[in-house]
Amino acid sequence: MDFGLSEEQEMLRRSARGLLEKECPPTLVRRLMEDQLGYAPGLWKTMADLGWVGLVIPENFDGAGLTYVDLVVVLEEMGRVLLPAPFIPTVLFAEAIKRAGNEHQKNSLLPRIAAGELIGTLAHMEPSGAWDADGIAMVAQPSAGRFMLEGTKLFVNDGHVAEYFLVAARSDGQSGGETGITLFALERTRPGIAVTVLDTLDQTRKIAEVSFQEVEASQADVVGEIGEGWKILSQVIDRGKVALAAEMVGGANKVLDMAVAYAKTREQFGRPIGSFQAIQHKCANMLVDIEAARSAVLYAAWAVSQEVAEAPLAAALAKAAASDAYRRATAEGIQIHGGIGFTWEHDMHLYFKRAKSSEFTFGDATYNREIVAQLIGL
Repeated sequence: MDFGLSEEQEMLRRSARGLLEKECPPTLVRRLMEDQLGYAPGLWKTMADLGWVGLVIPENFDGAGLTYVDLVVVLEEMGRVLLPAPFIPTVLFAEAIKRAGNEHQKNSLLPRIAAGELIGTLAHMEPSGAWDADGIAMVAQPSAGRFMLEGTKLFVNDGHVAEYFLVAARSDGQSGGETGITLFALERTRPGIAVTVLDTLDQTRKIAEVSFQEVEASQADVVGEIGEGWKILSQVIDRGKVALAAEMVGGANKVLDMAVAYAKTREQFGRPIGSFQAIQHKCANMLVDIEAARSAVLYAAWAVSQEVAEAPLAAALAKAAASDAYRRATAEGIQIHGGIGFTWEHDMHLYFKRAKSSEFTFGDATYNREIVAQLIGL
């Protein structure tokens, strides 16, 4: 397996960096932090027109039909600029429909997603905060071939702008375990669904609470088989870990670039602080962390694209490595910048907050290392 990027992927990287650095400067990020939408529709349409939103959607549904290795190339560049956009949630919603949706769902939803006309997201986390199947307690009571959904979903990324939710609920009357979970693709406008935007540490991302009160769903809304939804959801979450880890690596790399540039110009005792060994060691350690995480991400992207048996292990490993790398990089970046790194005017705190929010999405490093330990038999 070649860990190097192909010529086409390098061209994709350069194109993505050029566009995002021009169209998503820090001034736009800060403006969107205060905006109710939280993303720029014009930039979203541009990314869709370039094929980014449909990068891993099959060609017969108007996507590019590429792999997660190609996707992580773009995601790294998005992480570098702290792109505020519902990109990862929409990609994961499309992944679920692609993998398990019925023909009507595929034909009606996937082309619209690829065209940038539809935003989707996952609604599976609940007040328990658990990432595994036991955390899903929401009830989907079956009755005469239909379902009545009752419950609350928390930490729903971009739930306020998503047109569709992938909802995980229990349809077997049980309270835990991987069996009995059913997935539904439900539009936000369905009666009984209410969305409340939550205040968060990371203002570059919007998350919401979504409540379901006597929400009616039919067999046509089911994604996959009734009671067998966890298998599909876990596969989607694995791909979410890879996607988010790639974005985190990009953000960490940008922090390193900022720290190195500052160390070359900031002087103390008549010389640049980058000439001091302590600063050099900090930057070197950041680089080691980032490159190790990038290798883990590329391997995980290949593993999920090839559907290999160790894909869940690779995804958990990549997420753990990226979480550690991004957290340490932003902490060291603030230290290297000194007092200015703590100010609102400097962008370093934005990366620090994004690192913290991303760390806990799809489970933090400790949680994912536990998954790795279990999968290797420890």
